[in-house]
Amino acid sequence: MASKNIIYVNLDDFDEKVIKESHTRPVIVDFWAEWCPPCNAISPTLDKIMADYNGSVLLAKLEVDEGDNMKLAGQYKVRGFPTIILFEEGVEIDRFSSAQSYDFIDQFIQQNSRLLKPVS
Repeated sequence: MASKNIIYVNLDDFDEKVIKESHTRPVIVDFWAEWCPPCNAISPTLDKIMADYNGSVLLAKLEVDEGDNMKLAGQYKVRGFPTIILFEEGVEIDRFSSAQSYDFIDQFIQQNSRLLKPVS
């Protein structure tokens, strides 16, 4: 489901949609595969988190088996799926792998983001 909070990216537009955008707000990249049960399990949780953050964090979904996207997985040394990487100011800040709970992902964002504005 693409929205203002969730986009789909690939090798060709990764720099524009992830690296460049990460200078204005945190961008989480979900390296996933359609055949991967944990990837499918975490997807609704990521959707809910993005809805709750209401655009202050962007989720970029990268299907590793499409086109040349595996090159990005190799570039970022992704070893398993899903791997979730937080980017800010053009660089990787932190990552986690496997399906995780809403609370885990929320805490991951809160603890690692320097760009996230406090909710008032």
